[in-house]
Amino acid sequence: MKVLVSVKRVVDHNVTVRVKADGSGVETANVKMSINPFDEIAVEAAVRLKEAGIASEVIAVSCGPSQSQETLRTALAIGADRGVLVECETELQPLAVAKLLKAIVEKEQPQLIIAGKQAIDDDCGQTGQILAALCDMPQATFASKIEYQNDLLTVTREVDGGSETLELVPPAIVTTDLRLNEPRYVTLPSIVKAKKKPIDVIAANSLDVDIATNLEVLKVSEPPARKPGVKVSDVNALIQKLKSEVNVI
Repeated sequence: MKVLVSVKRVVDHNVTVRVKADGSGVETANVKMSINPFDEIAVEAAVRLKEAGIASEVIAVSCGPSQSQETLRTALAIGADRGVLVECETELQPLAVAKLLKAIVEKEQPQLIIAGKQAIDDDCGQTGQILAALCDMPQATFASKIEYQNDLLTVTREVDGGSETLELVPPAIVTTDLRLNEPRYVTLPSIVKAKKKPIDVIAANSLDVDIATNLEVLKVSEPPARKPGVKVSDVNALIQKLKSEVNVI
C-alpha cells in the first residue's frame, strides 16, 4: 500500500508570533520555521504503517516556496521514502492546496492519504476534507487510532461526545489528531540519510490547476492585552466582585 502524507512549513510552535508593523500579516523574516506538528504526527503514522509491513512506500508532499524542502527533509528523516515539492511562491489557501494535492494523488495513485487535521498558522482545518471531496474518497477526520486489516481501514476518531469508529475501504483520506501518536526524535544519522533521499520539485503552474486566491486579508492585529488580575480578601468579596464585573447573580 502506497501512503501519501501532506506536510506544511509553518512558524515553529515555540516561537512567539509577531505581527508586521503594517498589519499585513505575521512576521516570518529571520523566524525559525518547522514542520506543522499535526503533519509530523501524520508522517509518524505513515512510517509506523510501513514498519508494520502494511505500507510499501511513504511519500511526503508539500506545497509552498522552495524553502519547504527543509520541511520535506524533516519528514524524510522521520522515515518517509521520498518527497515531492509543489513549488509556489504565492500564499496558498486550503482550496488551492487541495487542488494541487489532487493532481499529485492522480499521478502517484496512493491507497492512503494522511494529513494533519489543521495547520497551526491559519488553523483552517479544511484541506483534508476538501481533498476528500475533490478525489471522491471516503474520509476519517481527527483520527486518534488507525488500524488496517483485511483490506479495511479502521479509524477511531474523536468527536464532541467521545469517540466513534469508522471502517473505510481504501483509497481513503485520514486526518490526524494529537492523541494518535508521539512523533519519534529525529537522530543525526536519520538526518544524514534524509539528505540522500530524492525530492521531486514540480512547478505549481505546470499542473494546470487554478490556485487563484478567493480570500483577501484586510488586516492582522494582535489580541488586546489581558487585564491584570486582582486579589480579594475573602469569598464574600469575590462574589461581590463577580457581580459587579460580569453581572453574576
